[in-house]
Formats: sequence, C-alpha cells, structure tokens
Amino acid sequence: MAPRKSSTFDPESDKPFRLSRSKIDLYLKCKRCFYLDRRHGIGQPGSPPFSLNIAVDELLKKEFDRYRELQKPHPLMTDNGVEAVPFQHKDLETWREALRSGISAPLAGTPLLITGGIDDVWVNPKGELLIADYKATSKNEEVSLDADWQIAYKRQVEIYQWLFRQNGFAVCDTAYFVYCNGDKSGDAFNSRLNFSIKVIPYKGSTAWVEGVLREIHRCLCSSSIPEPAEACAHCTYRERAAGVERWT
Repeated sequence: MAPRKSSTFDPESDKPFRLSRSKIDLYLKCKRCFYLDRRHGIGQPGSPPFSLNIAVDELLKKEFDRYRELQKPHPLMTDNGVEAVPFQHKDLETWREALRSGISAPLAGTPLLITGGIDDVWVNPKGELLIADYKATSKNEEVSLDADWQIAYKRQVEIYQWLFRQNGFAVCDTAYFVYCNGDKSGDAFNSRLNFSIKVIPYKGSTAWVEGVLREIHRCLCSSSIPEPAEACAHCTYRERAAGVERWT
C-alpha cells in the first residue's frame, strides 16, 4: 500500500490539519505508530468493519431520533433514571459524520483541527449536554467499563466533552454508554438475535485533553521518530520481521 501523503502533517504548513479522536487514541497507544501514520502516511493494516455493530448504531439512532422529534425521554432513559431528552440541534447529523465532518475545534496556536463523530447527545433540565455513546458486543458476562482496554471508551467520550465545550456548550461531566449485549444462550438463531441493553453512566474529566494535544503537536513537528510502545504488536511485528529480512 502506498503512503497516504494527502493526509500527512507538514510542519511548514499553516493549513488546518484534521486530527480525529481515533488518531488521538492511536497516539496514546503507540507514539511511533501515530507518527508513521500522520507524518509519513504509513498506517497500521486495516481491519474489516464491524457491520453488526454499525447496524446496532444505526437502529439506535433511528430509535432515539423518534423521541428527539417528540422531545420526550426514551424508555431506556426513564428506566435508568436519566433525567434528559435527546438533544435537538440543526448540526446533529453533521456531528455524527465522523469521516467527512463531525464536531470540530481548533487547538489554539497550532494548525490542528480536532474532530470527532458522536453517536448521540442528550440534554438535561439544566440545559447541560450529556454525551451518549452506543456500544455493541456479545459476551456471557454482564457488560461493564471495568476492563483495562476500555480506557479507550472513556477517553473517547472525554474528547467529545472537550469538543462540545470548545464549541460553547455547557456539558455535564457525566456521559452515558448505551451498551448492547447479544444473547448467545438460545437453542437456535431463527433469524433473530436478541440483545440486553445496559445504560452505564461514566463521570469523565477533560483535564488531560489539551495537554495531550500539545504533546501531539510537538510530536508531529519533530523530525525524530518516537520510540515504540512496549506492548505495541504492530511495532513488535515490524521489528522482528525487519530482523529476519536483514539476516536473510
């Protein structure tokens, strides 16, 4: 695959450079992989889209949008004690378009334009926005946010909270995950997959966001490739493969 020069950062340019929420997470996982991606256009190998997860997202959006039009709480909200209704705004569909637009905010003093594509936003009686994110899985145990790898989920909603605040909105610290768990216990498929749905509150903090974004800008402006993360499978593969290829 040829390097993607059209999406690489040029330290000499003052043209706005879009930096997505997912690329911020890549930086936090492995600075070397991030640098190779955003400075040299050499991305990690892609994976197939999670089509079932996408289908769950789309159906939940349609469902919540019906209550948005009515300006009434969805039953999942009332059943879980969430005092809010789906937020109505002319830019909602733009905010949901992660690849083409999303919600965005510049990082002052840099050409970075931070972007993210949300699933949903709710609003409470105080006028504060509540970030809502949809997740889908299929596991035997009850879903939670307790696994170490789910720090990425938490950072995701915190970046969204930061973006909405940068756009002048009052945002509640508490975000919500609408977590759908596919039931595998049935005796047969019968053209149907049932889900149990859990609404999980999470109190976020955006205190880390700007500091990390400043780090990212310095990284992008540097001519030195960062050290790989110790647990990065991609860097380990490249290193071992390169060693064999040199020996051969």
